[in-house]
Amino acid sequence: MSVVLVDAGGTNIGSVRYALQRLGVDAALTSDAAQIRAADKVILPGVGAAGPGMARLRELGLVDVIRSLTQPVLGVCLGMQLLCAHSAEGDTDCLGLIPASVNRFEEAPGLCVPHMGWNRLSPVTTHPLLKHLEQGDWAYFVHSYAVPVGAYTLASTDYGGGFSAVIASANFHGMQFHPERSASVGAKLLKNFLEL
Repeated sequence: MSVVLVDAGGTNIGSVRYALQRLGVDAALTSDAAQIRAADKVILPGVGAAGPGMARLRELGLVDVIRSLTQPVLGVCLGMQLLCAHSAEGDTDCLGLIPASVNRFEEAPGLCVPHMGWNRLSPVTTHPLLKHLEQGDWAYFVHSYAVPVGAYTLASTDYGGGFSAVIASANFHGMQFHPERSASVGAKLLKNFLEL
């Protein structure tokens, strides 16, 4: 099985790669369109802001490449947000693969933005990506923008209200948290993705 990490400049690429190595998969880091198209699985990692993230994909000529993929694709953190239609962060048009808008958390007493740290996952449907995920399993988050709960939501998390923690539409999937930093739960979900 060939797995590629899209080299879109995310600072979490190294840790995602190590997490995959622990599962016995050596993922190639690439921005080569042909290599991305030929892979069995594609992962779009990302840490940072939506505007620069999309600008980097445009620079590399990868926007239409990613949109055309038919194999399982996983966006992680910012990578998940870039799969959506639009982000309020910098008023950015994203890839438009999942019909959702990304909005900033509302600041409120006792709720710090960014949302940073461990929080519980709540599966809202059954899906192969969630195999063996239990209600209340913990995952590690670092983000200021979130995708609301919608028809594409597989699992949610509560932080001053519910938001999407895991999403999917057709062959495109996203995890808002960092599976590579989420211990055994993250490893389990990455393994599930590799088995799709």
